[in-house]
Amino acid sequence: MKNNTNKTMPDELFNQMIKDRKVRKAITKKSFLYFFNFYFAHYVTYPTADFQKEIIHTLERSATENLYIVSFRNSGKSTIVATAYPLWAILGVQKKKYILIFCKTQGQAKQSLRNIRDEAENNDLLKQDLGPFKEELETGKNGEWTSTTLVFSNTDARIKVASVDEGIRGLRHKQYRPDLILCDDVEDINSTRTREGRDKTYKWLRGDVIPAGDRNTRLIVIGNLLHEDSLLMRMKEDVEEERALGTFMKFPLITKSSKCLWSGKYPDKESIEIQKKEIGNNIEWQREFLLNIVPDVDQVIHKKWIKYYSDLPLQDRSFAGVCIGIDLAFSLKNTADYTAMVSAYVYWIEREMYIYILPNPVNERLTSPVLVERCKVLNKYFKGEKAWPKFIVEEAGQQKGVIQHLESAGLNVQGFSPGQTDKRTRLALTALKINSGHILFPKKGCNDLIRQLTNFGVESHDDLSDAFSTLVLGLSENPPGCCHNIGDIIVGGTPRKGPLADSDRFKITMNTEF
Repeated sequence: MKNNTNKTMPDELFNQMIKDRKVRKAITKKSFLYFFNFYFAHYVTYPTADFQKEIIHTLERSATENLYIVSFRNSGKSTIVATAYPLWAILGVQKKKYILIFCKTQGQAKQSLRNIRDEAENNDLLKQDLGPFKEELETGKNGEWTSTTLVFSNTDARIKVASVDEGIRGLRHKQYRPDLILCDDVEDINSTRTREGRDKTYKWLRGDVIPAGDRNTRLIVIGNLLHEDSLLMRMKEDVEEERALGTFMKFPLITKSSKCLWSGKYPDKESIEIQKKEIGNNIEWQREFLLNIVPDVDQVIHKKWIKYYSDLPLQDRSFAGVCIGIDLAFSLKNTADYTAMVSAYVYWIEREMYIYILPNPVNERLTSPVLVERCKVLNKYFKGEKAWPKFIVEEAGQQKGVIQHLESAGLNVQGFSPGQTDKRTRLALTALKINSGHILFPKKGCNDLIRQLTNFGVESHDDLSDAFSTLVLGLSENPPGCCHNIGDIIVGGTPRKGPLADSDRFKITMNTEF
């Protein structure tokens, strides 16, 4: 046993625990902090950081609170959460009976269990105080101690590991369903690269993992921020929107205020610089240590450029109407693109055009007749709002025919010709307006659009992004005048706060079904 150099407990108490086994057992069963620093002292090679203590205290304060923990690489999160905590959760006051641990691959899952098994078999002080953990059978075998399962004879508890691809329905250990479920790095760069991959992991957690537990089952998910739409980011949003219970915790190595969270391991700038050079890749450094989400490809639109609004200005002298950018797709196959429609209120403020993107854009597979009917409904609605709608459609191929159908239906349609520019270039042409705040987005209802903009080239579909480019470049090519302009002179105005841009109101408008 090491000396109490870490100072997580008073020296007097530390010395008493060394001498008195009963005191040691009583304290470590109640406190995960003392359990970790006493029985896992061989892991504590640097002074325990405050953020690590926060994780430990959060784990021990409740047996049922769900946790979503993001921390920098080599921060000790897997050792604390996925190795030491399962043992304490079984042997300590939480008295868990069935722990289920998930990793991305089967190999990673088996390694995770090996780490736990090594402690249970080789940690002499832990075995002496809180064991024995397994019974040697007459055959010489170790009972249910396998590469994927451990059953503790002294507490009748089970730890099982699995990969994300293994079936887990109906799991039970005697009368117990899993009462602690740990997900340790269940995503990687490849699985988060596409929307389909991210959806698959999220549906797996929501549809398979969580239902495997019971009413009082605790869920803990730990990992890095690999994508702004990753599992941990979705769970963070679910917690904030009260669609899920739990606590989200995020610990970058260096905070925005330039504070190092583990000064015991990185005491100065030189030590941090050495770590950065060892990584040798700025993208990996940003992603793995600073927890900044950086796509592998060159971004066209950066997330930090996106500006938001809470209220729409009033439809006063500055108001120029509503415009709808349309990107058409005619196939209804499951692998085909979607038809996308992005709408915006347009204002002239101090002689400059401002575009307020409306929430809940259309992104569906629509036939041409259904599209025309959808546009007619939107036209009727926005005219009722005195918004004088204009539909902007790219003039190419079959889309020219749709333009004619919309015109025949009495709609105000503007054709937009992109010339020889590709999709990436078109989106890049909108970047300045986004970064300058001349294009504003609602705080809710545009997540898919923003995701496609900020991950262009990575997402499997870019229909909303294309409709957005068509809208913005069409407006730039043929700017609307104000609804109250005098002759040919555009009258600007100072925006006044109007009603909140209610996303439910626009959902009814934009997503009408036929």
